[in-house]
Amino acid sequence: MTERLIRTVIVDDEELARTVVREHCSQYPDLDVVAECSNGFEAVKVLGESLPDLVFLDIQMPKLNGFEVLELTERVPAVIFVTAYDQFALKAFEVHAVDYLLKPFSKERFASALQRVRARLHGPASRGVRTLLEDIRQNRAPLERILIKEGPNVRVIPVENVDYIQAQDDYAAIHTGGKFYLKQQRIAEFEKVLEASRFVRIHRSYILNIDRLARIEAYAKNSRMAILKDGTRLPVSRSGYEKLKKMW
Repeated sequence: MTERLIRTVIVDDEELARTVVREHCSQYPDLDVVAECSNGFEAVKVLGESLPDLVFLDIQMPKLNGFEVLELTERVPAVIFVTAYDQFALKAFEVHAVDYLLKPFSKERFASALQRVRARLHGPASRGVRTLLEDIRQNRAPLERILIKEGPNVRVIPVENVDYIQAQDDYAAIHTGGKFYLKQQRIAEFEKVLEASRFVRIHRSYILNIDRLARIEAYAKNSRMAILKDGTRLPVSRSGYEKLKKMW
């Protein structure tokens, strides 16, 4: 019986690092390297199109890092992080049972990581990765930019450009410059990671960039409206008003 090939992608911005991983992979007949990516944007596209079983993923890349690549990937394959990262991340990898190779690594360490990931290839490979990403996100707050996947493309929105965020069920509408973009993430998650001195939850459905606030107006009995500098009107809850009074 022919052994099933493990479709593999290598992602690293350094050509030498990709070469090292590729050479290690060549020692294993069941590893089929179907693509190599030199940056995060390319990786998001390739992972979405090729649907690999396994990805060797560098973390420290310009433009999009490895964590952001996975955030934008709908179907997360088994992952072996290839990293020179700090001790917090290494501890997080171990807690969430995610495999990693710390640069520079030996052939024995490569074999060990591959053996562990093989054992989990037929299980829920993405569970540990998803919980890892949430852990990393919360411990790396405040958020500096919001990533939104638009088909094969990725839009990067610096948080200082965000006017407000609006809850839409399991999605959030990111409003910026008169336009909005949908991201599949609950507004409560944004509230945890946005800078508290700049963004305030003014209502169960709205987070406001306080730099955009022009004034607050009474609307009806015990209700108020936040009037933004561009004229947008957003409802303000009682608790939201108390927060605004302390900040503005």
